[in-house]
Amino acid sequence: MARTKKVKDPNKEPSRIKQMWQVLQMTRRYDSLVVWYLALAFIVPLLVGITLALLFGTGEGQIVAFVLYIVAGLFGGILLFLIVLGRRAERAAYGQISGQPGAVGAVLKSSLRRGWTASEMPINVSPKTQDAVYRAVGRGGIVLIGEGPRSRTQRMLEDERRAVVRILPNVPVTFVYVGPDEDSTALHKIPSTLRKLKSTLRKPEILAVSNRLNSLGKNGLPIPKGIDPYKVRSARPR
Repeated sequence: MARTKKVKDPNKEPSRIKQMWQVLQMTRRYDSLVVWYLALAFIVPLLVGITLALLFGTGEGQIVAFVLYIVAGLFGGILLFLIVLGRRAERAAYGQISGQPGAVGAVLKSSLRRGWTASEMPINVSPKTQDAVYRAVGRGGIVLIGEGPRSRTQRMLEDERRAVVRILPNVPVTFVYVGPDEDSTALHKIPSTLRKLKSTLRKPEILAVSNRLNSLGKNGLPIPKGIDPYKVRSARPR
């Protein structure tokens, strides 16, 4: 009887090794130094483990310690290899979308750590230039992020800051510029820039500030108390 060939399932996810290889190949196209970084990340911990094994694991009855030092160095190298690969791959991915509308939103959605909250959707967009303003709230207060040239986004940021100060006058507001200017913040540095801000809000305050900002209506104006926008009827023509 003829053997039937196994048909590969197109929906089956590739193995972890294959996924890592695909990530590495993608990263190499945009980061020519990634192979050297990965080699150092793996070799240095392994050499440290071997050195410790030779120094402290060669005595009589120390065979177990000798093996443990080398195994620890090996696993340390693998762990550091994966960490470096993830960081360089993330940076390469951000490099591909840099300068495109919505790039800041993609970073805020995928890379913000605990203690910060933000939306991938901008709070203000210029229809003409596609410049945008994003907002993040965290321990460092309120951060307004301008996506586009500083000469165009600065006024948009100032407008949003005035709207915020009207309802939250005691919360610090910080500007971050992401664009083509030399002094702009790179996409991959947005999370670290937010983490470096001085802590001014506690966790309950972050939630309260975020909820207050989310309650703002169109154009940054708060909805008057006691009015349900879903029950407001339009005026009938006379």
